[in-house]
Amino acid sequence: MKTNKESLTKVFLRTANISINEVTVSQYLSDWWQNTRIEGGLRLTDEGLMFITDTLQLQTYEIPFPKDFKLTSQIIIFLDRLIDCPYWLGLHGLIVTDERKAVELHLFSGDIRKYGLTKAMNRQDNT
Repeated sequence: MKTNKESLTKVFLRTANISINEVTVSQYLSDWWQNTRIEGGLRLTDEGLMFITDTLQLQTYEIPFPKDFKLTSQIIIFLDRLIDCPYWLGLHGLIVTDERKAVELHLFSGDIRKYGLTKAMNRQDNT
């Protein structure tokens, strides 16, 4: 089973007219994604973000964190589970590639804790 990251990597390579083979896919997977495991999220490295913004010129949306926001390992786990599009994480905010996800995050003023808890409660209500 191919990971979503692998499929996205191939699409990015094809769009940039870069040869798609086992070696290039493997190289760019590790260059562009923070976590290349199947269960890992879609968090981009700095190099991955630069590639999609500079080379591919994909639209991105910046979501700043609140001033008193503290980035913790639990927040990073939330992001990997909740963000279903390529995203980049910084100390003061994140950048996403999906407009709908950007609007959702802006509605919570960039507070990932509140966003994650609301999503979890909604999932629980739907089961």
